[in-house]
Amino acid sequence: MERISDKSEMFDELLLYSSKELRILSCCVLCPRRCGVNRVEGELGHCRTGIKPVVSSYNLHFGEEPPISGENGSGTIFFTYCNLNCIYCQNYPISQLGVGEEVSLNELVGMMLQLQSRGAHNINFVTPSHITIQVIKAVSLARAKGLKIPIVYNTSGYDSLFQLKLLEGTVDIYLADMRYSDNRVAKRYSGVDDYVEVNRKAIKEMHRQVGDLKLDENGIAYKGLLIRHLILPNNLSGSKEIFEFIAKEISRDTYISLMSQYFPAYKAPYDSMINRRITKEEYEKAKEFMFQFGLHNGWLQEI
Repeated sequence: MERISDKSEMFDELLLYSSKELRILSCCVLCPRRCGVNRVEGELGHCRTGIKPVVSSYNLHFGEEPPISGENGSGTIFFTYCNLNCIYCQNYPISQLGVGEEVSLNELVGMMLQLQSRGAHNINFVTPSHITIQVIKAVSLARAKGLKIPIVYNTSGYDSLFQLKLLEGTVDIYLADMRYSDNRVAKRYSGVDDYVEVNRKAIKEMHRQVGDLKLDENGIAYKGLLIRHLILPNNLSGSKEIFEFIAKEISRDTYISLMSQYFPAYKAPYDSMINRRITKEEYEKAKEFMFQFGLHNGWLQEI
C-alpha cells in the first residue's frame, strides 16, 4: 500500500513544475525515441525514468578533458539509465542495469550547490538526454539559490531538436559524442537505426546555440561545443565521415577529444567485431583523418 506521505511528497514535487513542463512529461516525446508515456503518472518508457531523476553518484571528477576538469574538478552528476542500449557501454551498471536512487528536484539542487561550494569548475550532467525537463527546472531553482558556474550537458549525442531547443539558455557547454557514421552499425551496437541523422542535426543545433569552445585565462571552458569521438575496432565508428562532417558543416575550430579508451565491456566480449581493444594503427588512422580535414583543436590519448 502506498503511504500517505509518499503521495504528499509527490504532490509537492509536481508543484515545482509549470503546467507546460507537466504537459510535456505527461506524454513524453522529448528524446528521439518518442515513447509517449505519462511519466507524471509513473508510466515508464525506454529510459525507465518517471518524474524523478535517478542519480547513481555525484562528485568532483578529474578525468574529463582539461578545460572541463581543470585543477579543481568537474562537478559531475551521473544520471542512471540512458536512451541508448550500447552493448559495449563502459558504465553499463548505471546506464543499463539501473544502479542509482531516485532524487527530488530539491535534492538535485542541493547536489549542484554542494559541488559548487567544493570548488567545481562546472556542473556536469552525465547522460541527461532522458531528463531534459528535470535538468531545466533544477538548474533554474539552483541559479535562484546562487549557482553561478557553467552547466555541461554530457551526452551520447542522441538528442532531438525539440529537447535541445528547450535547453537553450540553460546549457553553457555541450560535451557531445559523435559515435557512428553508419546507421546499420548504430542499430547493431546501440539499438537505434537513425543515430546518424539525429546526431548530426543535434550537433548543428548545439553549435548554433553555444558556438566553438571558449576558454578563460586559466584554460577553463565556460561556453561552447566539445565533441568526443570514441574509436571502435574495425573502423566501426566511421571516423573519416564524421570528421568530414565536422569540418564542412560545423567548424574547423571545433575542439575534438579523440578517445582510445575503448575496451570490450558489458556484452561486447560476445561480438567478434568489437571483442578487443583498438590497435595503435586504428587510432593513428583516425588521427590522420582528423588532421586531413583541418581539425587541430582538441586532445589525443596515448595507446
